[in-house]
Amino acid sequence: MRPAATRIYEEAWSPHDKGEITASEAWARARPVIHKHLLRFAREKDLALMIELGNRAKPRNSGEIELDTLIPAYVLSELRTSFQIGAALFLPFLVIDLVIASVLLSMGMFMLPPVMVSTPFKILLFVLVDGWHLMCESLVTSFVTT
Repeated sequence: MRPAATRIYEEAWSPHDKGEITASEAWARARPVIHKHLLRFAREKDLALMIELGNRAKPRNSGEIELDTLIPAYVLSELRTSFQIGAALFLPFLVIDLVIASVLLSMGMFMLPPVMVSTPFKILLFVLVDGWHLMCESLVTSFVTT
């Protein structure tokens, strides 16, 4: 995102801010950069879905895809990535809950809520595997730039 934002700032925002170009000209300069960035990270399947739902003709090339189709496809792609990250965080915690609940039940401790016992273990696991680093790394690598 940073290369795209830098280009937009240098080519469109800064000249517009200085009064060198109009808002329409700034948008005309920024639009291709935004289009290229969104197209790069939107999944083809999501693009096809948005084209179909919008009752639009199938574009012959990527330059014909309008922003009102591209933006929702990009958002869907990002939601998919965030759901995958959430599932990757949730599943180990679910396993911890199941193990703790099984151990408590086998010990006959029916009245002790498993959440009270499993929460410290979840926090410990998150800290030990450096969860913040792994989560941030997966977010950043979802935007691999070359």
